[in-house]
Amino acid sequence: MTFVKVNNPPVRNFDGLMKDIFNEIPASFGKTFREDVLGFPPVNITENAKVYQLEVAAPGLEKTDFTIKLDGTLLVISASKKEEATNDDVKSIRKEFSNKGFKRSFTLDEKIDAANIAAKYENGILKLTLPKKEETAPASKEIAIQ
Repeated sequence: MTFVKVNNPPVRNFDGLMKDIFNEIPASFGKTFREDVLGFPPVNITENAKVYQLEVAAPGLEKTDFTIKLDGTLLVISASKKEEATNDDVKSIRKEFSNKGFKRSFTLDEKIDAANIAAKYENGILKLTLPKKEETAPASKEIAIQ
């Protein structure tokens, strides 16, 4: 009689189950919760004396895929990419690219000069420049005493 070692026993212990789960997780699972589940791209916001700068990481899109709207004090940035037609003769083994769109909203305060907001898309980064309004000092007035 010969004993044969079985690599995948029908009853697994917890350690073996965890190893199997984590060895078979797709590569896209490593993304952040915000990007994977909510569909939000990461955004950097910086400020200097004259402007606020928003940088939205959105690689793989064209500038025509974006829509930027200002509704009162609400700045809405959205993007959607059309699904490309696939060839029926080609069988996909694994598909990790996604063509999901996104929508991000930001509330602007009264310090922003909404009429002069500018946007530029290059190298996968959408850059919005939000200029600050010029602060006018209250006019000083000398009051004569009677």
